[in-house]
Amino acid sequence: MTDNLLLALALMLVLEGLLPFVAPNAWRETFRRLIRFTDGQIRFVGLTSMLIGLVLLMIFR
Repeated sequence: MTDNLLLALALMLVLEGLLPFVAPNAWRETFRRLIRFTDGQIRFVGLTSMLIGLVLLMIFR
């Protein structure tokens, strides 16, 4: 279980690092746009991301 959790964390870090490595200007512009979001909009993005992740886990598990 711990091995799978650490593997998932490592994969997440690799995926999170792709955009700033490949396109730093696009990454910076994305954060500029996110700063203008309200708290509710940010929560909606987070909730949507978690739900998509859960659905993908159920499909591929």
